[in-house]
Amino acid sequence: MDYMFAQGFLGTRAPIFMDVVTLTVALLPILMLGIISLARIEKYKLHAQLQWMLFIFSSVVLVYFETGVRMIGGFETFMQNSGVNHDYAFLVLVFHIAISITTLIVWLTTLIMAKKQLQLNKHKKAGRITFLGVVLTSWTGIWVYMLMFVY
Repeated sequence: MDYMFAQGFLGTRAPIFMDVVTLTVALLPILMLGIISLARIEKYKLHAQLQWMLFIFSSVVLVYFETGVRMIGGFETFMQNSGVNHDYAFLVLVFHIAISITTLIVWLTTLIMAKKQLQLNKHKKAGRITFLGVVLTSWTGIWVYMLMFVY
């Protein structure tokens, strides 16, 4: 597991596992948009399958991230070399975590309730809310990364 803590590939102070996770989070809205486009062209089965695959992949990346963070010492360890105010960075982190957890719950609910939502014509709205959550998770995740490893 030592490879996780080697120097990352994005040219910052971050270890490689943080670069992998940040890149994944940055690409997540683009991948989701591609999957949403499948529903627009009425490829509903493929849309559903890929949404589940993306959700599961994202969950695995989240576990990978949490494992690395816990092994290295968490937020305090990452903030040691940052030039950013600790309290400000912590506030941004809490904001990111709140958005991320909410998005994960909404996304899973949207996946599980898809058939019922379709019957009630609510799936499109739930999908839009989920997509907005993924975009906000991506932006705030990149923001946290920048605060800890760039500035």
